[in-house]
Amino acid sequence: MNLLFGRTISLQLRLTVAVVLSVLLILGDRYTSGGTLVRTSLNTLVSPLLYVANVPYEVFSLGAKSLDTRDRLFQENEALRKKQLLQSEQLQQYQFLLRENQQLRALLGASSRQQRARLIAEVLSVRSSRYSHQVVVNRGAIDGVLEGQPVIDEMGIVGQLTQVGSTTSRVLLMTDTTHATPVRILRNDVRTVVEGTGKINLVQLQHVPHSLDIRLGDILVTSGLGGTFPEGYPVAVVTEIDRDEGLPFSKVYAEPVAQLDRIRLLVILGKMAKEEPEA
Repeated sequence: MNLLFGRTISLQLRLTVAVVLSVLLILGDRYTSGGTLVRTSLNTLVSPLLYVANVPYEVFSLGAKSLDTRDRLFQENEALRKKQLLQSEQLQQYQFLLRENQQLRALLGASSRQQRARLIAEVLSVRSSRYSHQVVVNRGAIDGVLEGQPVIDEMGIVGQLTQVGSTTSRVLLMTDTTHATPVRILRNDVRTVVEGTGKINLVQLQHVPHSLDIRLGDILVTSGLGGTFPEGYPVAVVTEIDRDEGLPFSKVYAEPVAQLDRIRLLVILGKMAKEEPEA
């Protein structure tokens, strides 16, 4: 084994030299500025290594903070969207209720409207063909929903539930060729029926007499007839009227208020076993 010092130097001498050097370094560091200069220089040389060694921690900390912020923002966004849906269900009826209030002031003693249960559902998939328009949502029998319950989004009527399973259900959109919605014109309360045309952005009013008082831009709301859709929810806006006297009825087309081509969150209305609490 190689020794640090030669064999000719005794251990006592080496110990004495080390002690003397240590005392000199201590006194020099205490009473002179040389020690401070040496420490400063060493710290300057070592500082880049400290920064490099701290990079993994900073990267991990930044990534964890970014993920936490993203998850928190996502949760807040989902909560706000659900709250907006639940509130929009009430806002959609304000215009109708204002008009009704003006017409029925003499009936203030009548019973108030029954509060309907509401349940938020998310679209899982779209099942549409040329004429059939349906979507699948993540609510089923275990959530207490039933076939025929009306479905809306933040804008207006979307359709109604069909084929309710245990955990999922299908929603028949109002533009499906087999779907019909009893409506009335908000401007003059004239009742009619809106049927799907197989086009996602177009519905048709059936059997409209030429003399019917209907105009471009008229808002169609649910009439409450038939017992499926509650009264007063927006359905569509009249966009085209063709009064061809050679035909027995006028051709009237309207555009759905609901954004049926981009729906993701929906509200199921009706009496259900349980209701999702508001955000």
